[in-house]
Amino acid sequence: MSQTKVTAPTVDDDEIYRFPDDSFTDRNVCLVTGAASGIGRATALAAAGNGLTVAATDVDEDGLAGTVARGEDLGLEGEIEPVPGDLTVDDDIERIVDEAAQLGDLKYLANVAGMQHIDPIDEFPMETYDLMHRIMLRAPLYLSKLCLPHFRETDDGQGCVGNMASVHGHYVTSDKVAYNVSKFGLRGLTQSIAAEGEGQIRAFSLSTGYVKTPLVTAQLEDTAEQRGISVDEVIEDVMLGQSRVTEMMEPIDVANLFLLGFSDLGRHLDGGDLLFDGGMTLTYE
Repeated sequence: MSQTKVTAPTVDDDEIYRFPDDSFTDRNVCLVTGAASGIGRATALAAAGNGLTVAATDVDEDGLAGTVARGEDLGLEGEIEPVPGDLTVDDDIERIVDEAAQLGDLKYLANVAGMQHIDPIDEFPMETYDLMHRIMLRAPLYLSKLCLPHFRETDDGQGCVGNMASVHGHYVTSDKVAYNVSKFGLRGLTQSIAAEGEGQIRAFSLSTGYVKTPLVTAQLEDTAEQRGISVDEVIEDVMLGQSRVTEMMEPIDVANLFLLGFSDLGRHLDGGDLLFDGGMTLTYE
């Protein structure tokens, strides 16, 4: 499998799974972070495809415009409203939630935004570690904190937080300490929300293997250099070597899982982790 085969694909309408759910209407709002590309963009499109109003946030305003444009091209049932912001700035986080709540009844939060950096622990730059944790762990906590009161104010007092975890929230790989710790932390956040939500406010996490996203593509050369192997060997041996399903997921596959978790079909999914990793973490040769 070459690098070109992990290029992030475009989401098409027939790839969006429609869930029969009375709460999936335009009066209810789904806030999606990292919505300018990859899984975040796909989740925004899937939520809009299910009739929800989407508050799509990202620091990349051009990417957000692309997400909105794709939704318009597909003629999706729900609207995607761009809410640009920087998840490392508390004032921006507070404004993002306020603007999302102005669009309707804020009921769902998808914490997707993330970044990657490849270095061994003894060389890992602490400023990068701090940045990654602000985006991938602190921001999801603060967004959840601010969204919970809005969830309680909806007609049924219910809401749900979905957190983008990873196989690296179950077991880890070398040279990704900030990413690994963040993903383990997101699972802890998920369970904490469930513990306090009394069944009315749910939370779940998604743990996937490697997905065809810009984040994955961007780390190929760094990983190859760090390990002294080729890019093709990174894909075939490092990313897919332990998986029994030898193909990467696509962003829309993950996005559909977010909507499953948000839907009534996921009503018993509370604090749990959806592990869709092709057998990577639970089997070995």
